[in-house]
Amino acid sequence: MNKTIKDLMERRSIRSFTNQMVSKEDLETILKAGMYAPSGMGRQSAIMLVIQDEDTLETLRRLNCTAAGREYDRDNFFGAKTVIVVLADKNVRTHVYDGAVVMSNLMNAAHALGIGSCWIHRARETFETEEGKEILKKFGIEGEYEGIGNCILGYSDKEAPTPKPRKDNYVYWG
Repeated sequence: MNKTIKDLMERRSIRSFTNQMVSKEDLETILKAGMYAPSGMGRQSAIMLVIQDEDTLETLRRLNCTAAGREYDRDNFFGAKTVIVVLADKNVRTHVYDGAVVMSNLMNAAHALGIGSCWIHRARETFETEEGKEILKKFGIEGEYEGIGNCILGYSDKEAPTPKPRKDNYVYWG
């Protein structure tokens, strides 16, 4: 089977990581895959913010729990030491789709390199808050961006989950 197709079929969401940081070389490769994601009319509305410093990660974890409507009682990033926040320009009609394709490319590239990943939601809610907007300012991000997703990255400390069988009515032919 073609390696790309095999990787697409075998990638799973990983929610348990070792303490090992993703190498800079691998991270740059993953980010490049995100940069080459298709976008509506080639507008490239998405941007990526790489977070690895513990203070900002802690703030993101807390804001994510708050956005989920609960106390900060768990790590919704599952111990990942790297989070790539994907945001997209609200003024571009296809921004949500553009960001979603970037997220997909990030996760598939990570898997191809032997790195675990998972899409963590609530980026939109996080970056609608004043504290979320301050994070963007801290890293020099200006403009009207909507959070699309948090891509957590790391080396899995467990076996990848077994895929569920695909549903029978997934594809219809006309």
